[in-house]
Amino acid sequence: MKKVLTLLALFFCLNMVSGQDKIEITADDYENTTVEMADTMRSNGKIYVVVAVVMVVFVGLIVYMIQTERKITRIEKEVFKEKDNS
Repeated sequence: MKKVLTLLALFFCLNMVSGQDKIEITADDYENTTVEMADTMRSNGKIYVVVAVVMVVFVGLIVYMIQTERKITRIEKEVFKEKDNS
């Protein structure tokens, strides 16, 4: 795992040093107040689908974490109960 993290850090540093992917920011970028993608999705009604999918994923993760916590708590109680009986 350390090797993978080291390689990723090295790749990130080399990518930052090379500077090939730099994007120039112009005065027009600061004056732009519209987001075409969001406007298009909102006009088509698809933004609600995106929001719904994000909410379903978020709620699913919360439910999964709660269930996992309950299982861990139950197993911990069983382990401590057996330890006290020994």
